[in-house]
Order: sequence, then C-alpha cells, then structure tokens
Amino acid sequence: MHITTADFIDYFKSVTEMIEKEKDYLCELDRKLGDGDHGVTMSIGWQAVNQKLNNELANESDCGKVSSTIGMTFLNAVGSSVGPLYATGFLRGGKVASQKSELTDRDLEEYWIAFINGVKERGQAKVGDKTMIDTLEPALIVLQANAGGTRNFAEVFSEAVIEAEKGMKSTTNLISKIGRSSRLGERSLGVQDPGATSAYLILAAFLDFIKIKTLA
Repeated sequence: MHITTADFIDYFKSVTEMIEKEKDYLCELDRKLGDGDHGVTMSIGWQAVNQKLNNELANESDCGKVSSTIGMTFLNAVGSSVGPLYATGFLRGGKVASQKSELTDRDLEEYWIAFINGVKERGQAKVGDKTMIDTLEPALIVLQANAGGTRNFAEVFSEAVIEAEKGMKSTTNLISKIGRSSRLGERSLGVQDPGATSAYLILAAFLDFIKIKTLA
C-alpha cells in the first residue's frame, strides 16, 4: 500500500467530518466526567485543521509537513490539555513522514508508532488511568509486535484497532486517576472515557480510510 500526500490530506479531512458527527456523543460522555466540552474542543481543533488543509496545505507534497502543521494548528486552536497531547503525536509522526510524498506500509507503521509514543511521553499516563492511553497503548503493542515485519499493514492496523476498541471499552470499569475527572473518585465508574473514545475514533477513521484505498 502507498498513501500519497493527497490521500493523507483526505484522511485528515475525514477525521474532521467524523468529529462533527460524534461531537454531541463526546460531549455527552464528558458531561458525566468533566466539563462536558470534549466534543466541542475536538471540533474546534479539527475545524482549524480543516481550514489549513483546504488552504495552506491544499497543494503540499510533504506528508511530514502536513502532519506537523496539523499538530501545531490543533495546539493553537485548543486550549485544553488534549491540545499538547495530539500536537506532540502529530509532530512525532511528522518526523517519520518528513520529505516523503508517499508513505509505504513500513512508513505508516512507523508513523502511528511515533504518534502514539509522542502522546504517551507528553501525557505520562499509563493503562488503567482512564485516559486515551487505555485506547492507544493496546494499538501500540500490536504495531510494535510487527515493527519491521512482513505482514500486510492493513491487516496489522485492523488488529490494532480491535485492541484499541477493547481498551476504550475497558475505561467504563475504571476509576479516573488523572485530570479533572479524578476528583470524582468512584463516581467516575460506569462511564466510558471521552478522551479514550475520541482517540479510538481517530484510529478507526484511518482503518476505514485504508480499507477504501485497498478497494479502490
């Protein structure tokens, strides 16, 4: 599989559309754990990204420049803690994709490994804290297990998303240990974490994207 810069841009546009559709759902989850604005926050960030995609990045040929610009745009648009997390992920991924107009299976694998490691290092959360890491870490384990291997990327990423979904769903039975929702203590039980949910949706959107690319 080869993903061109134009394909990459199309994927990020699809994330914007997906976030708009899921905005109310993400806010509903967040109302039970925080300020109730996670969906709005994600929407603000991705709408800013979409504006860049349609203007400054419309004819960009460097996948790394696209990813890095998305990271900084998201950070500048979003004031909450999620801004630096995603920004770091996209900046790290941008380094992997730097000066590449096409991304191979190996490039894509390295991109998502770098993205997740960037989020992890910036946030310092661990599995069980009831955060987006509960979604991202299981996906990372699958990707790293195949790092440099010969397996088809689409197949590996599909498995990664399955594990990410399990991780996301596991947050329902966790007590929040980090951030504002940690003040709720046991009252945070029974609610799926909104950050874990949006992280899953972003990964799932990429899986949907590459499935369409494979069929095209």
